[in-house]
Amino acid sequence: MAIHAPTRGPSLNPVDHVLGPASARIVVIEYGDFECPSCAQAYPGVKILLKRFDRRIRFAYRHFPIVEAHPHAELAAEASEAAGAQGKFWGMHDQLFENQQHLKLKALRRYADAIGLDLTRFDAEMADHIYLQRVQEHLASGRTMGVHSTPGFFVDGTVVDVSFGMDRLFDAVEARIKSR
Repeated sequence: MAIHAPTRGPSLNPVDHVLGPASARIVVIEYGDFECPSCAQAYPGVKILLKRFDRRIRFAYRHFPIVEAHPHAELAAEASEAAGAQGKFWGMHDQLFENQQHLKLKALRRYADAIGLDLTRFDAEMADHIYLQRVQEHLASGRTMGVHSTPGFFVDGTVVDVSFGMDRLFDAVEARIKSR
């Protein structure tokens, strides 16, 4: 993973999709791409991270679709935002990573139905690309933070290189907990 990050990375903002209690003192942000094989490999590790550190971390997912390599990633990101508008971002997030080989619009609609979205609303929002700007804003913020590939992880604003495994992310979170 190539990241050239400034000293201080991103912090949470009100439109982030977040798991974990507001009282958690450690913030982990992932910049990811739903069609990226490395992000799919990191996905189960993130689930384990959330269980292991339970109420001690807040986790946010931001979009970083690399459309040159992953032509369906941007549309998948839009679908997750459409789901988020109906309060089901994380359900769609999971569907997309668990079905990464099938991210065309017809499949996205099946996932929307599976998680109980209002399909009329979903179809209209997807047709009008209502959430494309938000996806592009995430991408721009990632670039500003020095993200060049996915997944890109930050722990309390500090980049964590997981190119040799998720253990580095777990260690970074553990170190932050111990330092507080």
